Amino acid sequence: MSLLVETNVETQAKEAKKAAKVVSLLSTEEKNEILKHIANTLESNVSHILEANNKDLDKGREKGYTEAYMDRLALSEDRIADFANGLREVAELEDPVGDILSDWTLENGLQVEKVRVPLGVIGMIYEARPNVTVDATGLALKSGNAIVLKGGSSAINSNQAIVDVIHKALKTTSIPAEAVQFIASTDRKATQELFTMKEHIDVLIPRGGASLINAVVENATVPVLETGVGNCHLYIDKDADTEKALSIVVNAKTDRPAVCNAAETLIVHEAWFHKNKDALINMFRENGITVHGDETVVETIPGAVKAGEEDWTNEYLSLDIAVKAVSDIDEAIDHIDDYGTKHSEAIITENKETASKFMKLVDAAAVYHNASTRFTDGGALGFGAEIGISTQKLHARGPMGLPALTTVKFQMTGNGQIR
Repeated sequence: MSLLVETNVETQAKEAKKAAKVVSLLSTEEKNEILKHIANTLESNVSHILEANNKDLDKGREKGYTEAYMDRLALSEDRIADFANGLREVAELEDPVGDILSDWTLENGLQVEKVRVPLGVIGMIYEARPNVTVDATGLALKSGNAIVLKGGSSAINSNQAIVDVIHKALKTTSIPAEAVQFIASTDRKATQELFTMKEHIDVLIPRGGASLINAVVENATVPVLETGVGNCHLYIDKDADTEKALSIVVNAKTDRPAVCNAAETLIVHEAWFHKNKDALINMFRENGITVHGDETVVETIPGAVKAGEEDWTNEYLSLDIAVKAVSDIDEAIDHIDDYGTKHSEAIITENKETASKFMKLVDAAAVYHNASTRFTDGGALGFGAEIGISTQKLHARGPMGLPALTTVKFQMTGNGQIR
């Protein structure tokens, strides 16, 4: 009879599950002080983290990573300070754990409470962003959970250094270091194991490109909180204010092109397009934006490239944008239905009825009227750090803050009642 050998991933998952019990019992005050202590420890170990990050950046240059990818991977003193401040912001947020969502008393005197409780153990699978290591850890601990982190191989040194610092901080607190697990293996088998650890992992959250997210959704036996890529659209209606529209396009496309809430496709009403083509051309030129357009756009915008099918589906993550001219709002909504990823969509118009139709009919986690899609972000919306942006419709949708990392428990208190 052969004995099953426990893998390292399984051991880490088991340790996280034990540690989750400890974290779930901590008071809000204890958790807040621990997050602040981790923040201080990160700031006092900047050189260690940056040294590790430089190793990842060197490998990235050797492998020819894109500029957008390198931007996601790169750390600096300012970015690490932002991580730390993000933890402090999370410490200031209201703790959802223990919230009584509803309560009532049955005719027999049995008291019923519906209460928020931690999920337990969160498995976080992500790619190049080392900031996710800190953000996810902070949100997990504040919401009373343990976390198992599986970052991409491109950031292996950065993530390991960050987790080392977090463990260093936790050793002087009431949270066991085992509550934050980092799978250092770059073997895909380790990731696949995590997909099936449903005895020990309560939920998986993938954060990254479409291939990563699809791999988790299609192969995991653990429940998945699905995040999505951002093929975000801006629709400029015929009744849009010109100055407002151009300002929003510039911000949504150029502020941080490599993030998921940046605009990738611009849909323009034909009447507005022809009336404001000169201003639009100048805006593209001044901001270094490369246009991939339909026939109307290519004929009008100098230097525009003819768009293929992939241009309507692409998440460029660069200063490229797909541009389509449409005859009315219905055509714009149809295009978004066909190509959108249910992340963030915006309409720019001064017509309230048109805006209302767009807001009601467009199926996305975040829908905007006269504002940039760049606000689909936990920090921008006041959640503090976010663990990801959910584009599904179950449990959580949109930027996921602390409440998304809890579930509910029905607690009943009686005095000997029987049924």
